[in-house]
Amino acid sequence: MTYTLIPVSSVTYAMKSKALLNGMGVYCEVERQEKGSRTGCGYVIRIKDDPKRIIPLLNSRGIAARDSYTAER
Repeated sequence: MTYTLIPVSSVTYAMKSKALLNGMGVYCEVERQEKGSRTGCGYVIRIKDDPKRIIPLLNSRGIAARDSYTAER
């Protein structure tokens, strides 16, 4: 299955993102980034939704999220 990964600036923001999105009924998990793709703190949120919808939502709540990439799991 293909997921979208969004890097965040800290594990705290990753946990806040998960709580926010899961509270809105949006699937979200926190995971460590793979070693070759390190940016930021090393944690990402994994979503199934469209990142063009999720990133502005996170930014509006004070969670800095700028980019995303896809990964197979």
